[in-house]
Amino acid sequence: MKPMIRIASGQGYWGDRFDAPIDQVREGPIDYLVMDYLAEVTMSIMQKQKSRDPNLGFAKDFIPLMETLLPLLVEKNVKLITNAGGVNPVGCMLAVRNIAERLDLRGLRIAAVYGDDILNQLDSMIASGNALENMETGEPLSTIRKQVSSANVYFGARPVVEALEQGAQIIVTGRVTDTGISLAPMIYEFGWALDDWDKLAAGVVGGHINECGAQASGGNFFAGWKDVPRMERIGFPIVEAYPDGHLVITKHESLGGLVNERTIKEQLVYELGDPTEYITPDVVADFTSIQLQQEAENRVKVFGIKGKPDTPFYKVSISYADGYTCIGQLTYTWPDALAKAQKADDIIRKRIEYLGLQFDEIHTEFLGYNACHGTTAPPIAEPNEVIFQIGVRGHDWRSMNQFANEIVPLVLTGPPTVTGFGGGRPRVRNVVAYWPALLKKEVVSPKVLTVEVD
Repeated sequence: MKPMIRIASGQGYWGDRFDAPIDQVREGPIDYLVMDYLAEVTMSIMQKQKSRDPNLGFAKDFIPLMETLLPLLVEKNVKLITNAGGVNPVGCMLAVRNIAERLDLRGLRIAAVYGDDILNQLDSMIASGNALENMETGEPLSTIRKQVSSANVYFGARPVVEALEQGAQIIVTGRVTDTGISLAPMIYEFGWALDDWDKLAAGVVGGHINECGAQASGGNFFAGWKDVPRMERIGFPIVEAYPDGHLVITKHESLGGLVNERTIKEQLVYELGDPTEYITPDVVADFTSIQLQQEAENRVKVFGIKGKPDTPFYKVSISYADGYTCIGQLTYTWPDALAKAQKADDIIRKRIEYLGLQFDEIHTEFLGYNACHGTTAPPIAEPNEVIFQIGVRGHDWRSMNQFANEIVPLVLTGPPTVTGFGGGRPRVRNVVAYWPALLKKEVVSPKVLTVEVD
């Protein structure tokens, strides 16, 4: 058993900084690199790509990154775990293998964790009595079944541990939880029992700190963003994990950023519901038990974490088509910028009524005045400019297209001193809605496929 392992975050979301994982491998010792790509809407985007081309359905920008990263991982003996596989982890794994073969990285073992994509099994599951009820409304999935575009089970760390046990150095998964890809190395390296709830909870907390990249090491830091050094090359967090379950959060000293109790606390409360029950497929962690201690500069000890047994359910992330949306904007300049923008809003709303357009929702924001704070926005002096932004959502295609035609005419039929219309007619877009559900764990099983580069 190793006395400690270093698990470095290299990606917080699809579209994060491309050089962060390279920095994590190059700038200091690490044992594992974890990269999180997936969110609820991401799965529907990837499923749409796969429907057009069965060879797609994963994070395409992950593949060219491997041209640089793979040789570094092999040279430094660093294992990579990522959910970049999206809805096609096997296809992503094969694409990585092609690069490894071209780079002559013989003996490299690459694994895919899959089985989470249940889109083609929904009808049989519903027929078998799995209603997949919406966790918020209680409605059965059958009410919107025809509109469903993706359905993925959230697996935990266990299939990733299996891939590690099979000798994989590169592990590409589908919808494995953000925390699971960091927890798995701890289970594997330390031999933690799968019912040692406190240690599993500690691993989940470490995974939660790691999952959003630089958000734990000075990025998006509300309490002290002015104090964060060298944000242009911010160091992503590294979890030092120990066999007894305590953690130390740090970063490479050669990089910018900041790790202290405040940066960790801000990340800990991110996407947190009931802090006593942070539910994952592996364990239920009690975030109220977490204790923090600043050990040294850019080193925070995390300890005292308690956990409870996992639930008998997997969470299922389902996306479905729910009508259309269209958003248009124009910029009005001083003098009376806000008054002009408000008049434009009044004109558009009266045009909607006059034309008999049907929408489920109409929403207006005045960027530069109240877009973020809404009705709580404090009074301000006359702004130099205000962006008038209005959006509609609904199910009537004709109304959407007519609304899209109403924005640009305001240039000559509405208030003066307008600009920002160079983009022309706003686009009508499909709305992808989210349907959270639960599924008993015995209904579906993760699968692991491992290949070796010859």
